[in-house]
Amino acid sequence: MAAFAVEDAFIKVATKQLPVGQVLILFGAGGAILFAYLTRRSGSKVLITQAFSKLMLIRAVCELVGRLFYVLAIALTPLSSATAILQATPIIVVLGATTFFGEAVGWRRWCAIVAGLIGVVIILRPSTGDFSALSMLAVVGTLGFAGRDLASRAAPASLTTWHLGFYGFLTVVVAGATFLLWDGKPFVWPTRTNVIGMAVAVGSGVFAYAALMKAMRTGAISAVTPFRYTRLLFGVGLGIGMFGERLDGPMVLGCVVVIASGLFIWWQGKLATKPDLHTPLVQDPIG
Repeated sequence: MAAFAVEDAFIKVATKQLPVGQVLILFGAGGAILFAYLTRRSGSKVLITQAFSKLMLIRAVCELVGRLFYVLAIALTPLSSATAILQATPIIVVLGATTFFGEAVGWRRWCAIVAGLIGVVIILRPSTGDFSALSMLAVVGTLGFAGRDLASRAAPASLTTWHLGFYGFLTVVVAGATFLLWDGKPFVWPTRTNVIGMAVAVGSGVFAYAALMKAMRTGAISAVTPFRYTRLLFGVGLGIGMFGERLDGPMVLGCVVVIASGLFIWWQGKLATKPDLHTPLVQDPIG
């Protein structure tokens, strides 16, 4: 989540000078190239039959929907409302885990998940006026991200984290091209600063994506997913350090609630005695 926050910060900087669609295309292409190299370095083929299975096609559609509609939500609605809606992802994913994978989630962990969501809302403080019919774009994007994570959990064991990253970032390129067609803005030649910033975004994004896919495929979903809330904490820190944003009382309170929620879930995981909470679903060699 820390790496995702770094990715967000540098993409935000890039979008101040480059069209959003172009940024997504460059980001997706850079990540796909790096994941393709890591796939080949691990001794696997980049193009394999399992990557075009029905499940992986569903995952690709979810990835595209999540990326595209969330970017559209950011462009057309207030950032606070779009971000607040996105924080529903952990609850949707955990519900999916109980429905499709039969994962047991106790009431204590549910309370911690809901508490983390409350902490995020305290930080964002979205007003009622921020939400409109266009907020459904963020809802659709959130469902897309949740579907991608659940499909990643069920992906064939023959597909490594590197494969999932490669095909995921290719989908980002498609999302960027779609957005560029909708936006209608021409390509802008990037400066040296833009190139460096995008390189940092790609590097941190590749690490973040690989870490998330590894966690979603090997850990208990109800234990892993709530830590998504910490992305906002790292984002707040980068906002203060890089963009001069101010930290106020409600933001501090919300951060404390989110941190406490994450620590409680971690503590519950340490105390858990059920073997399925610690047994990996797939063996996923990534190094």
